[in-house]
Amino acid sequence: MANSLFKLGAAAVLALSVALPAHAQSLDTVVATVDGTDITLGHMLVVRSGLPEQYQQLPDDVLWDGILDQLVQQAVLSTDDKAKESTQVKLAIENERRALLAAETVKAVAEAAVSDDAVRSAYDAQYTADGLGKEFNASHILVETEAEAEELVTELNGGADFAELAKTKSTGPSGPNGGELGWFGAGMMVEPFQKAVETMSVGDISGPVQTQFGWHVIKLNDLRDKAAPALDEVRDEIVMTLQQTAVQEYIDEKLTTASVTRMDKAEAPIEAISNLQLLEQ
Repeated sequence: MANSLFKLGAAAVLALSVALPAHAQSLDTVVATVDGTDITLGHMLVVRSGLPEQYQQLPDDVLWDGILDQLVQQAVLSTDDKAKESTQVKLAIENERRALLAAETVKAVAEAAVSDDAVRSAYDAQYTADGLGKEFNASHILVETEAEAEELVTELNGGADFAELAKTKSTGPSGPNGGELGWFGAGMMVEPFQKAVETMSVGDISGPVQTQFGWHVIKLNDLRDKAAPALDEVRDEIVMTLQQTAVQEYIDEKLTTASVTRMDKAEAPIEAISNLQLLEQ
């Protein structure tokens, strides 16, 4: 089990709750002592909260034994004469502390960015304020040459059935289905095809339209306003966007007020980034 340090959450507390009676469920509860150094429930929960996904579903008693064994072993080995606080250890501790504190800031900013009003406002702006545009239901017949497409247009204008021609003439995968493409919105088709559809009225048949796939004859079967999804269907997506935006804006703001100096990259020892042996000095 990897000993990654992550923020403590309520779920982590519950995961080990059966191991101790209710009155003993405190972060300061001592669960083991190694040469006078206490290991607490809090230490175990921090390990538990950072376990890889494959360990998350293990039974509580298995987690308890595994985590406690790990912490006891680490405590024994960390005080061994061979355990030296090397430069790499010191640097790693500095990085980890910095990362954990930064994560706390990100968490606070992200949580503050989300409220029912904020979610509703974002939903309205994205899905209802200016509408979602149109959706198109079209069929097409795909052929190799413009001349073939012109012949198809002549036949269709003369009363030929579009679906039947698609079944017999189209080289596209939708041919056996009468050329039907179903519903699609703006930007979902290649540009020449999309532009042609957007200029048509329901029932229209286009002239030859060239794309990288060949020549198309298109029929617009139907047209509708794109329907907005229910708020609950997109809530998680909206929450994530609100949080990401808030965090990035906060970072940008903090960077503008922070005093930051960087080594000129032209003078920097770029190759040193791969010289891991430096950590052993």
